[in-house]
Amino acid sequence: MTAACVFAAAIVLLMLLLQGCNNAVPGKQDTGKQKEQKEQKESVQQENTGPKPVGGDVQSSEVFYEIFVRSFYDSDGDGIGDLQGVIQKLDYLNDGDPSTTDDLGISGIWLMPIQPSPSYHGYDVTDYYEINPEYGTLDDFKELTAEAHKRGISIIMDLVVNHTSTEHPWFLDALASEESPYRDWYVWANAADEDGHDLSETSATGGKAWHNRGGSHYLGVFWEGMPDLNFDQPEVRQEMIKAGRFWLEAGADGFRLDAAKHIYDDLQSTGGKPEITDMNVAWWQEFRAGLEEGGHNPYLVGEIWDNSPVVIAPYLNKAFDSGFNFSLGEQLLAAAKSGSSSSAVTTLSRILGLYADSSGGAFIDAPFLTNHDLNRVMSVLEGDVNKAKMAASLLLTMPGRPFIYYGEEIGMSGSKPDEHIREPMVWYEDPSGGEGQPTWQSRMYNEGGSVSVEAQMNDEDSLFAHYRKLIHLRAADAVLRTGTIDSYSSPDSRVMTYVRELDADKRLVLNNLSADEIVIELDPAEEWGELAFSSVDGASLKDGKLKLPAYSTMVLK
Repeated sequence: MTAACVFAAAIVLLMLLLQGCNNAVPGKQDTGKQKEQKEQKESVQQENTGPKPVGGDVQSSEVFYEIFVRSFYDSDGDGIGDLQGVIQKLDYLNDGDPSTTDDLGISGIWLMPIQPSPSYHGYDVTDYYEINPEYGTLDDFKELTAEAHKRGISIIMDLVVNHTSTEHPWFLDALASEESPYRDWYVWANAADEDGHDLSETSATGGKAWHNRGGSHYLGVFWEGMPDLNFDQPEVRQEMIKAGRFWLEAGADGFRLDAAKHIYDDLQSTGGKPEITDMNVAWWQEFRAGLEEGGHNPYLVGEIWDNSPVVIAPYLNKAFDSGFNFSLGEQLLAAAKSGSSSSAVTTLSRILGLYADSSGGAFIDAPFLTNHDLNRVMSVLEGDVNKAKMAASLLLTMPGRPFIYYGEEIGMSGSKPDEHIREPMVWYEDPSGGEGQPTWQSRMYNEGGSVSVEAQMNDEDSLFAHYRKLIHLRAADAVLRTGTIDSYSSPDSRVMTYVRELDADKRLVLNNLSADEIVIELDPAEEWGELAFSSVDGASLKDGKLKLPAYSTMVLK
């Protein structure tokens, strides 16, 4: 998409948002004029172009689960989670049997970086073709993908192509000599500023852009340990496509692509310029095409960390299937925390229309509440389990492919710095842990007890049970998985309502975000006659009156 198209899309989006505050009648579908409604529904319908579930008859919830391998499950007793540990816990995530309901029910896993790295987090890679030896071997990875596929679980992995580690052999060779064949794989300046670089420039992420090593200055947008690769070099592009194909051939189903907008968006002085976006998108289109030329159909989700849909939309044009929806997560958490409905759905339906226009309908939204870079849900919600349940309800009834961060389903807490939002998964009630419990890091927030898998697995009132219930509902209902979403005006601000629709099959979703029981009178002309789902006991639908218990989610047909 050209910069001009982006600007035009922005104008269209702004006009739609301004039209969104129409005079809605309580209990009526709040979609504006009939022409707008028709256009919106046509544009918002999403085409799932990613990899299909590979487990035969296993139902797909379209829910992905983010795993920090180091913190998940330790198979060999060294205190560090590993790939064999993930294999051992696959049945916890999805046992592959649609007739059982004990498992969480996810249908995809996102593995945070698993390649060799000098850092605990792995986002500075030293070898694009190997597994971090603390996590296992390439054979372990192949076994993991095979076992996951048997259960209908797709595996995507972090692929960090924007930068390497300073300990990567390429960088060490480039640093050693200006004649190195890898010298131009990175971006350099010198103290004499002969290349026109301002060595005091601020990077796009707010830190120093240029770093001195032995008199040579190299670009590192994130920090000095992560030198940026030079994507003006064809060899770099070819190498990254080669690495992508390697992992797809090893069994991966796709990639979460780190720092996607920083391939060329390096400096604060140039950030956000349309020509920079165009260059980024052109690279990612080339990357996708290169993978597809190798006979693959990967699912690609980009970390385009921006709250502006106008920035994200171009990347969905033959580059990514999805871009993480950062702004939606903030809005859903805010609604759950405040106990009051918001305009999130009205805004979302129009944003999805913009994405559909940019992608030709071939996109999948990627909603989430939090991830490894953000404070955990339970900390944001100040430890309120009921509000955490409602945040989960909102997420899991949104369109697209929801992503859950490991431990959110049991209410793990954690606030910055990063190490404290990446603490080990809590498997046992006993604070001392047990078999498989990672111990690589001391825990500040999560000491076991009720915040553990062991305590919640068999407790039908637990947060885990709530997540499981909503995920299995999603797996069983195609309307909730792939249908459109439209706002629906609720007569009570404490109830967040919206309509999901697929091929004229509709669901009315109502979320009571408050601690009060609420009774809503529905419009009889709309014929919502069946209470198809309730997250708690005590709900009822009789003579057009719907009783919603406190902190509850209802789905009507």
